[in-house]
Amino acid sequence: HVQLVESGGGLVQPGGPLRLSCATSGFTFSSYYMSWFRQAPGMAREGVAVVYTGGGDTNYADSVKGRFAISHDRAKKTLYIQMNSLKPDDTAMYYCAADSAALVRGAPEAADFGYWGQGTQVTVS
Repeated sequence: HVQLVESGGGLVQPGGPLRLSCATSGFTFSSYYMSWFRQAPGMAREGVAVVYTGGGDTNYADSVKGRFAISHDRAKKTLYIQMNSLKPDDTAMYYCAADSAALVRGAPEAADFGYWGQGTQVTVS
């Protein structure tokens, strides 16, 4: 069955970097839409970045463009997001999500993704 396991969260100072990882299993990682979402307390879940592992197309939320970079390693079946110049507003639970039929048409939308990880907390303070 599909498994997504995030790691790499933690406490970081404003302006600092952090890289999250999402280890996957149970599906054909090399041709899937993979994404990162985040959710702060009391806020709606926000799509942060998306990549199609079969072609490399990416897209980002405006709030993170130029600061975050999504990437993946097919051999390791792992998704990453490199987060630079972190701000307190980036504080949230970050989730990895996957689907075979989503689109890279803008920031990812939660309704397009059927598989989710358990999340990893990022705190910028």
